[in-house]
Amino acid sequence: MTDFWQHGMITTLQMLGKRPVEDIEAELASIGRSRKIALLLPALFSEFETPAMPRIIEQLSKATYLHRIVLSLDRASREEFDYAKRRMAVLPSQVRVIWQDSPAMKELYRELMEADFQLDYPGKGRSVWMAMGYILAERDVYAIATHDCDILNYEREMLARLVYPVVHHATEFEFSKGYYSRVRGKIYGRVTRLFYTPLVRTLRRIIGFNTFLSYLDSFRYALSGEFALIASLARGIRISPTWGLEVSLLSEIYQRASMDRVCQVEIAKEYEHKHQTLQKSKPKEGLIRMAADIAGALFRVLAQGGIVMSSAFFRTLQTAYIQEARVTIEKYHALALLNGLPYDRHAEIEGVEAFLGALKAAITEFVRDPFGVPMLPAWVRIAAAIPDFQDRLSSCIETMNAE
Repeated sequence: MTDFWQHGMITTLQMLGKRPVEDIEAELASIGRSRKIALLLPALFSEFETPAMPRIIEQLSKATYLHRIVLSLDRASREEFDYAKRRMAVLPSQVRVIWQDSPAMKELYRELMEADFQLDYPGKGRSVWMAMGYILAERDVYAIATHDCDILNYEREMLARLVYPVVHHATEFEFSKGYYSRVRGKIYGRVTRLFYTPLVRTLRRIIGFNTFLSYLDSFRYALSGEFALIASLARGIRISPTWGLEVSLLSEIYQRASMDRVCQVEIAKEYEHKHQTLQKSKPKEGLIRMAADIAGALFRVLAQGGIVMSSAFFRTLQTAYIQEARVTIEKYHALALLNGLPYDRHAEIEGVEAFLGALKAAITEFVRDPFGVPMLPAWVRIAAAIPDFQDRLSSCIETMNAE
């Protein structure tokens, strides 16, 4: 039976059957004439050295409905930046590559920091944030989509399905979140399965009815890097520069958009990308670091909403999380058995133990400093503080792409 079930607070748009991507793109091409669509691609240069980026470029060469593609390139030398420009030049849309490590961009970051904006946290979050500011400087862009650049089985249908609900004239969605199955020979998605979802459900049990936690629990893949939103919404949101990017983004959407305007979209039946490490001996790396950042971001959002979290609360949270995670392991073990998939229960339990360490670290850090790493400011605030900054940012990026 095809899954069409609507659950939780947000609309779920499943993949029913197999509508040809060409049909969707034909509609998007017509819509795009009045509602311009920009695609933001945050990437490390190392992703050009994997099979992922060449495939993404090949697929996007057929996505002719896009107004502009912006590649936000991190950790790249001048030669690598030039190489990325040449590779991206084959695309039919306007293409701009932002060399985040260039002297000109470093000078712009320095100017913002001198104006007391705390941006000294390089990474994906800051890269997405600065590229968003560049795109928003073009006032006639209607919607912005973004997805990761390590997707090994990328299909352009992923992008088409992601942006369709946000730009279509017959719908009124302002934000869409992509989701997909993380099964390719085995069940992946460990941070979501074993940490994020059990943690959110544990918090719901302890706190009681809370609309924000119900909202978070409505997303089938809250930690996915694929989302689309309208530009007017993007101007007012803040995001975290840490691994808490997705949680902070969902929090901002919750505060600024009606739930009737939020949806999640099944963009692929399968999804394969690089897998982060999970080693208890390295708590500052990989999935453990990611889990700690996610928990910290979640605690800060709850505190901002007036939830009081005492030492007794945190002791209960740790114990209850372990129980919730154990039940989760039983569920996924049964799922794997029925479908003939390998499932290492010992490794899953070790994963939960590692995530408990991440949870403890996040609690310790939150108690020490409830504010944590500052959120990156909304672009409306940048515009108020330095009115011509986005114009100069645009000029800088146009110059580096014209060279």
